Amino acid sequence: MGRSRRTLPEELLLLALDPTTGTTAQPQSLDLGLAGAQLVELALAGRIAPDGDRIAVVVPRPTGDPTLDSALELLRRRGAPVRAVHWIGGPRLGLRQTYLSHLERCGMVQAVAGQMCGVLPTTRYQATDTAISREIRARLDSAIRTGVPPDPRTAALAALAHAVGLGKHLYPGNEGRSSRSRLRDLIRHDPMGGLVAHAVMDVQNGAVAQPRRGPASPGRPARTATEPARGVPMQPHRSSMARVVAH
Repeated sequence: MGRSRRTLPEELLLLALDPTTGTTAQPQSLDLGLAGAQLVELALAGRIAPDGDRIAVVVPRPTGDPTLDSALELLRRRGAPVRAVHWIGGPRLGLRQTYLSHLERCGMVQAVAGQMCGVLPTTRYQATDTAISREIRARLDSAIRTGVPPDPRTAALAALAHAVGLGKHLYPGNEGRSSRSRLRDLIRHDPMGGLVAHAVMDVQNGAVAQPRRGPASPGRPARTATEPARGVPMQPHRSSMARVVAH
């Protein structure tokens, strides 16, 4: 996968980054969304595919993106399709910080050190090229405004933005209500994005349902339950004395 195109996790994080405060909206659900965005990106790259409410590796060849390839390898090691809700609900320690650090290395954001209460070290992230964030936002705005079915990447981004609760951040207040509704409706335009987005929402809601293995409807992927995520690999925890204020 070439690096000329930003990945969905990167775009989702840039959407969530507040240009004024340097913090990210919806930090808890955003972590789930980033894990889900990795799945969609791998699907767009042809490495994985939906199997009912599960995710199956179809081409284990690396993409060239180290963070995505780490997720792909963990999926491959499972040896059998894994339910999307289990994968997204598994521990993903440090995933948001991993992507923030990556965006900093790419020159898209700049880390700004500070202090909380004059004592606790903090780090905020300011976008260095706001044109990139505006372009990402413009794609969503266009899909919402025109009603024209978006491309799969934009549809998946919209589904993930809705799932993690970015609607109120992107389209606040009563005047943004119709835009938030249309953002939610874009979920139907990409089956993989819809599957992952519903899994993100199920994890947040603690939904309990019987697992289903039948084909998922493009309009509404199979709802799944959260169960103890046995065997879900953990990513290494990056300890730090500094508190990262990216939320």
